Amino acid sequence: MNQAMLVEQATRTIQAGSQSFAAATRLFDPPTRESAVLLYAWCRHCDDVVDGQALGHGQLQGDRTGAMEKLQWLREQTLAACRGHPGGDPVFEGLAEVVHRHRIAPALPMEHLAGFAMDVQGMHYATLDDTLLYAWRVAGVVGVMMARVMGADRPGTLDRACDLGLAFQLTNIARDVVEDAAIGRVYVPGDWLAEEGIVGLEGVLDPARREALARVAARLVAAAEPYYTSAVAGIGELPLRCAWSIATARGIYRQIGRKVRLQGERAWDGRVATSRMEKLWLVARGAAVALAAHGIALPPRPAGLFTRPL
Repeated sequence: MNQAMLVEQATRTIQAGSQSFAAATRLFDPPTRESAVLLYAWCRHCDDVVDGQALGHGQLQGDRTGAMEKLQWLREQTLAACRGHPGGDPVFEGLAEVVHRHRIAPALPMEHLAGFAMDVQGMHYATLDDTLLYAWRVAGVVGVMMARVMGADRPGTLDRACDLGLAFQLTNIARDVVEDAAIGRVYVPGDWLAEEGIVGLEGVLDPARREALARVAARLVAAAEPYYTSAVAGIGELPLRCAWSIATARGIYRQIGRKVRLQGERAWDGRVATSRMEKLWLVARGAAVALAAHGIALPPRPAGLFTRPL
């Protein structure tokens, strides 16, 4: 498949799989957008293969039989692609192009697959540290790879890209806690749930426990805030259009977290999202954040935040 067809297919994938990310990538310059959608297509494909779903949809009906074998196949295909042998599959051809073009270490996509392994193995998240490790693997490492796509290579900038990925994932966990529990997964720290008297999957799914669950979700949204704050400092290190896009994505996901907190026990009556008008406002605000961040030296990263291992 030629490059143009690869990008066209990947663009359709991102439009169907994530409206928020699709909105943000429209602000990229064409070469960066091309690499971003190719990388996203690989991430989305891996998630879909492991969960037996399509473009992130149909989780409840997803066929998860043979998940460990599927994961091993993804590992083999991914490693081959990183070594320049994608084998003709468009998704892995796209990954091979991105890895080569931006000199992304193979350890990073392999670490992303380690996050899916945590799902397959039924990992129990007892503490916030456990949740942050998962968030690093499924989102923080993607932030690092995206930063490489945007030309960043300074360790401090990559740290802030990781922070933004962690903030996104903590927000997602808060928003999707009931939906995730319906397929047997709970990423919220178990000790937080215990403090609210919520026991096991049944407790998370119990409508009578929604008020208590809302307090836990609000706590998770609050835990994301230091990472959103830290991420701002790295935005100024990016090319201006990239900075605008990332500032916009940050604003959209942060607003989703605020809505989860404000809606309280009603947060899971429907999927929390930003409206079209809110997105337009956040695009404009993202431009202001990006302009303000440019020209400011990268300050020291706040102490006590998760430290990326790669």
